[in-house]
Amino acid sequence: MNRLIAKKMVLPLTMALVASAGTAMAAEGTAEITGAAATYVANNTWMLVSTFLVFIMHLGFATLEAGLCRSKNTVNILFKNTAIVAIGLLTYAVIGFNLMYPGDFSIPGIFGFSGFGIGVSPENMMVTGDDGVGIYTYWTDFIFQAMFAATAATIVSGAVAERVKLHSFLIFSAIYVAVVYPWVGSWKWGGGWLDAMGFYDFAGSTLVHSVGGWAALAGVILLGPRLGKYVGNTIKPIMGHSMPLATIGVFLLWLGWFGFNGGSVLSADPAAVSFVFVTTSLAAAAGIVGASALSWIIQKKPDLSMALNGALAGLVGITAGADVVSVMSAVVIGLIAGSLVVVSVMVVDRMKLDDPVGAISVHLVCGVWGTLAVGIFSAKHSFVTQLIGVAAYGVTCFVAAFVLFYLLKVSLGIRVDAEEEMKGLDIGEHGMEAYAGFEINNV
Repeated sequence: MNRLIAKKMVLPLTMALVASAGTAMAAEGTAEITGAAATYVANNTWMLVSTFLVFIMHLGFATLEAGLCRSKNTVNILFKNTAIVAIGLLTYAVIGFNLMYPGDFSIPGIFGFSGFGIGVSPENMMVTGDDGVGIYTYWTDFIFQAMFAATAATIVSGAVAERVKLHSFLIFSAIYVAVVYPWVGSWKWGGGWLDAMGFYDFAGSTLVHSVGGWAALAGVILLGPRLGKYVGNTIKPIMGHSMPLATIGVFLLWLGWFGFNGGSVLSADPAAVSFVFVTTSLAAAAGIVGASALSWIIQKKPDLSMALNGALAGLVGITAGADVVSVMSAVVIGLIAGSLVVVSVMVVDRMKLDDPVGAISVHLVCGVWGTLAVGIFSAKHSFVTQLIGVAAYGVTCFVAAFVLFYLLKVSLGIRVDAEEEMKGLDIGEHGMEAYAGFEINNV
């Protein structure tokens, strides 16, 4: 089933039930109606369960990011991750949903907009599949898609942590999530030009993760590194303050990914959902093995942060093709993603691009890998088409994010001053501490 939710196929639920009742005279007809109704309820229930699993991912991002950064910036990180959920939901309701799924394109395949808001009296409507069977309600469709919208900006938050001005980051997030994310998303999930070409991205290795990753790269370039991170040719590690928090965050994200990928089946089809669960989990497991083994070989000791990022790398890598690659291909994809994230973290650091949580390596590098992997491991999809899609999203999203960050930099500024950075953003931006009364090393 294509992720495109055709608003053309939205039918009034009450009318459908009345029409069905008219054919219910025969026992066989009644059985068919009961089966269709049960399928509709099962589909809608699973989509709502998937929605709250994706919602839990925001707690995972918050704890992972907080744990991998210093304690003096914890309140700031938690505030950003809380605000991003609100920004994502509200902007998606006002403009994003109808920009991402515009129906008839104003400029065919490139850009379309169905109007502000999320529909006219949709409470009696259900979204149906090609077979006419109800999948879920209009409201379920909106809230599931809205949870994805906030994720792209959350990715950016970790990369620019510990030195970005709060108000500038929130302004960037609001514009990027409201306009850029749904616009480029419409090229595939809204039935746009990339969808017509055959580009494939099941649940968002590119449409969500690399869209956020390209923005993270632009922000890191324009912000510059944290104070003391690079001195001459020396790279000084700046350790996070809570590996338990970071570990909890990764397991919450892994849990949420069952909704992220499993929900992207867009139905409760047991064969499809269970298969996606298997490929998703095996890729994450292989990612841990790949990252742990390579980092252990290079650093001579096992690195927990690399193992955690390996799990996320595998999850991001499999997201584009979780439903179309074989089980063993999923293992290979995860293993390569886990190895890639280790190499990428080191290369990014040598380029003096300061990314405190490894967001660029996990979401951008592995998002690109996962999208290209569809063209390698799935016979139904073209590697060239996948490459065109990756390039289109890369150019558009990086340029858009760079321009937004640059305009904010020359107007409001995007970086806190040196004194505030040294004291911590919790005190400077919020006037409070995450661990008041406890002695924690904030150097």
